[in-house]
Amino acid sequence: MTSRWKFLAIIDESGNTTITSPREVSTRMTLTQMQRRCLWGFLVLAGILRVLMIFEIPFTDTTEARYAEIARKMVETGDWITPQFDYGVPFWGKPPLHTWVSAAGMKLFGVGHLGARIFIFLIAVATVWMLYAWAKSFKGRDYALAGIVMLSSSALFYLASGTVMTDLVMASGVFLSMVGFYVAVSGRKHARIWGYMFFVGLGLGMLAKGPVAVVLTAIPVGMWVLLKKRWVDTWRNMPWVEGSLLAACIFLPWYVAAEMKTPGFLEYFILGEHWHRFLDSGWKGDLYGHGHAETRGTVWLFWFAAVLPWSFFFLAPLRWGGRIYRGIKSEENGWSLYLLCWALSPMLFFTMATNIIATYVITGLPAVCFLVIDMWQYAGEGAPTPKRGVVRFYVATVSVAMLLFTLVYGAAVLGGSSVVQKSQKYLIEDANQIRGTDGGDIYYLDKRYYSAEFYSAGKVHTVKGLDQLDEILNNGERDFLVLRKNRMAKLPADFLTKFKLERLYARDALYYEL
Repeated sequence: MTSRWKFLAIIDESGNTTITSPREVSTRMTLTQMQRRCLWGFLVLAGILRVLMIFEIPFTDTTEARYAEIARKMVETGDWITPQFDYGVPFWGKPPLHTWVSAAGMKLFGVGHLGARIFIFLIAVATVWMLYAWAKSFKGRDYALAGIVMLSSSALFYLASGTVMTDLVMASGVFLSMVGFYVAVSGRKHARIWGYMFFVGLGLGMLAKGPVAVVLTAIPVGMWVLLKKRWVDTWRNMPWVEGSLLAACIFLPWYVAAEMKTPGFLEYFILGEHWHRFLDSGWKGDLYGHGHAETRGTVWLFWFAAVLPWSFFFLAPLRWGGRIYRGIKSEENGWSLYLLCWALSPMLFFTMATNIIATYVITGLPAVCFLVIDMWQYAGEGAPTPKRGVVRFYVATVSVAMLLFTLVYGAAVLGGSSVVQKSQKYLIEDANQIRGTDGGDIYYLDKRYYSAEFYSAGKVHTVKGLDQLDEILNNGERDFLVLRKNRMAKLPADFLTKFKLERLYARDALYYEL
């Protein structure tokens, strides 16, 4: 019995000695060559399908279309300091890194789906590759491969990997910080460089979404250091002074420039977006929309949806909670505990928040996907080869993910999905075709559509109420009027003598002035 549990000395790449147990060494995951090929094949197919979606799926209201239009305005106006919610109206809701990413793509590839989304997708690919290399160096290639397949096919990550919004860009900074910290504290090869990468990630997070990125990094790191008592390693191996200066050099110049250019930015962004938004469900100070009032604790339901279809694969091994607990507790390097702290951090932080959306859990997704492998291994008492039932469960879940992605793509191509119906792309194209070379503008009644602004290059207008129709009728041009279909029955009697109904869409009606 004594020889079974005696500790072994393992020499890592840098020559450092790591003390571990036979249990940790024996639990390195092993796949067959065929299984590896299938998983790599899935990643390639899922990636190709995601690229096709970049071209086929239009920008939809509200979130993606709004951020795409803000990026388009940045390219059009040449103002790379202040993102604009409308012409001349600064957008203080988020820092500009995600806008820069999309705007840079539009400068290189033109204003359109590819330009706005391509660099978001490439950031996702680079992030997945970094996580693969990190997990491979500590747990082996098969473990790393199985983990990134789960991450790449989880609902939220797959959606975010080609969508114009802040979350993937911010999360990539958090991922870089979490990887950098663990490598640095573990004393591996190039540990000092990875210590600096921790601070680079913080700087990028501040430029992508602000202090919340720092908090979502500090929570899991602090929990792990406290539980593992790694204070000395953390202090000794991390370049706290130089790294903090490096992070400040990344984000601080823009914050200063933004406040100087549009005074009031810091007060709104720090207090409004990072205090009132999360703690005040009735906050009325949102300049760019409305709050998302949710019941406290809803973030856990968001997590379940974000991890689909892997949520059930994660929950299933919890029936062997005792084995999993003992396995995690026995680890000398604290790998699984680090993943656990990381996976839980967004839910712990947002549990008491009421103004939240589903994408807030994205920063913990990589940890969830690697942790579930450890859970199944400890549930199986450390067997390096996954049991047949677990393999079948895994393959079935991958198949479900691929089927769902294919159905989403097919619906987008056929034009019948609810996603497509939430875009004004086709209405704008029809209006341009109807008027041909004639002049005239497109007016929306009472509702602003960011997708309409994007696809018309900012040349649509919003009118408040039918009492402004005289302004449209007397401008000397034949104009379009777009209104929700449920407003058609309430139109004044003389309306049809001035406008002709051209097309009906899922939610809207397009009228053309006679």
